[in-house]
Amino acid sequence: MYPEIFRIGNFPVTTYGVWLAVGMLLALFVASRLGARDGLPRERIYDLGLWTLIGGLLGSKILMFFVEDNVQVFTLDFLRSGGVYYGGLIGGFLAVVFLVRFYKLPFWKVADAFVPALALGQAFGRQGCFAAGCCWGKPTDLFFGVHFSEAGHEYTGVPTYGPEGDALYLYPTQLIESFTMLIVFGFLFWLHKRKKFDGQVLIAYGIIYSIFRFSIEFIRDDPRGDLFGLTTMTGLSTSQLVSLLVAAASIVFMIWRLRAGTPESVAAE
Repeated sequence: MYPEIFRIGNFPVTTYGVWLAVGMLLALFVASRLGARDGLPRERIYDLGLWTLIGGLLGSKILMFFVEDNVQVFTLDFLRSGGVYYGGLIGGFLAVVFLVRFYKLPFWKVADAFVPALALGQAFGRQGCFAAGCCWGKPTDLFFGVHFSEAGHEYTGVPTYGPEGDALYLYPTQLIESFTMLIVFGFLFWLHKRKKFDGQVLIAYGIIYSIFRFSIEFIRDDPRGDLFGLTTMTGLSTSQLVSLLVAAASIVFMIWRLRAGTPESVAAE
């Protein structure tokens, strides 16, 4: 709930940025370790990590532009905002698809190395969201409801008081996702050593995260956007619609890979 740590002149050093940077560094370390376990060169993992990050940032901003109303592109707020996660996931995924072909690396092995690291990065990133006050939840009377500071309200617009002036307590959706993704990271890290085929870790993440994200959207209350009017039409958020597609595709891929067995010719595609 402290959006800024300090300022250097007029430049703010944000809590979100620090959490994100720490998460990215740890994610790269984890990805390089898991990649080495599968025989991938560490230097290529670091190269892939950098370009995947850039692709993810671009993707998150692009989807944010299409989903949210009145987005001002050439502003500091647009640059420092986190964007839309699924846009970042798609952007990063496309970067990996291109680069593994460019570097002549096995796609499924690379994906399995990066996905646990991605979950760890999410765990840290959502801590940054909580500190900034973005991605907030609906009001709640439960004991774990969170009342955000005025600094958070000024920074992100998170509501702090109700219509009658009473303090507003919200679902800590950021912390729920952060701790959930830390557990998911532990599971995926464990699964990586025990996977039955290359790609199993990626597909497992797709199933787990899409189900979780679909569920937590019901208690999210920040502006959700409306991609091509689909939210108005279906009553589901953009992230829920994407989650349904990701879950369906992941389940189909899981069934296909399990039926195909573990031939190396398939795993190396």
